[in-house]
Amino acid sequence: MDIVDHPILGKLVAPKHVTIYFEDKKISAREGITVAAALIAEGVYALGHSRNLAQARGMYCANGRCQSCLVTVDGVERVRSCHTLVRDGMTITPSPRDPDLTGDSHDN
Repeated sequence: MDIVDHPILGKLVAPKHVTIYFEDKKISAREGITVAAALIAEGVYALGHSRNLAQARGMYCANGRCQSCLVTVDGVERVRSCHTLVRDGMTITPSPRDPDLTGDSHDN
């Protein structure tokens, strides 16, 4: 939901929207927000599943350090959803692996 009539600022310009897809679900998102914000606004909180901890992963720190919000965007794995802005037609799926917090570049 967007604020278009603010009690102090008055009438605001309605923001543009783009269409993104999360697990084949079509989502309308405000242009200029992050993937994580768009998904949370849509009620999506689980962005992956930790096999090590046997629990859902989601947005935690919101500044890109914890890597809990990693998703796959347009086929590119391990994208930080808290830093990535939505763009029209973007396809997002939960990240297929746990994040690599050791800094090693090999896949597990």
